[in-house]
Amino acid sequence: MNNALRKYSLYISCITIVSFVIGCAGDPLQSGLDPFAPMVFKEGTTTMPLNPPNPKTLVPFYVSQHTIFKFAVDTDSILIGADGVTRYIVVLTSPNGNVQSQYEGVRCDSFQWRLYGTLENNTWRENPLSSWRAIQSNVPNRYQAALAQGAFCNFDSQEKNIKNILQSLNAKDFTGSTKPTNSYGVQ
Repeated sequence: MNNALRKYSLYISCITIVSFVIGCAGDPLQSGLDPFAPMVFKEGTTTMPLNPPNPKTLVPFYVSQHTIFKFAVDTDSILIGADGVTRYIVVLTSPNGNVQSQYEGVRCDSFQWRLYGTLENNTWRENPLSSWRAIQSNVPNRYQAALAQGAFCNFDSQEKNIKNILQSLNAKDFTGSTKPTNSYGVQ
């Protein structure tokens, strides 16, 4: 009987320890993985494009009635990053015909953009002072806001499907000039 009591005691002890471990693993305060804690953004590595924008894959998009510039995005350059950043080449054309190409990124979760570099003499030059900046929605040349709201983002999350982005950039479907609304119609 003494041997049976020891086995029973050992069995109960094992069940207690396993239950304790399983219980602690699911507790965010014990595991340190609080699902409601803010996530810390960690940007992945960004390499500059190898080529200038491809004229065949440039898609113009509408920004606002107040801008005098024309804007186009190189659809071949759009990269949906696992770090939450959508990177792309944008081409800006002034009224007198001057063209500037820039390599940028958009973060939907924080509604920010970053200029990685510019095309100078057919060579990409990295921007050494690059930092994340708030996207401005109320300025005439609000092209980052137009791209984020019209194609790259679903409210505050990144669009992960390139087909959806390309379809959104279609001139008939592009809504970048309007701010998205929530399910209650509030902007």
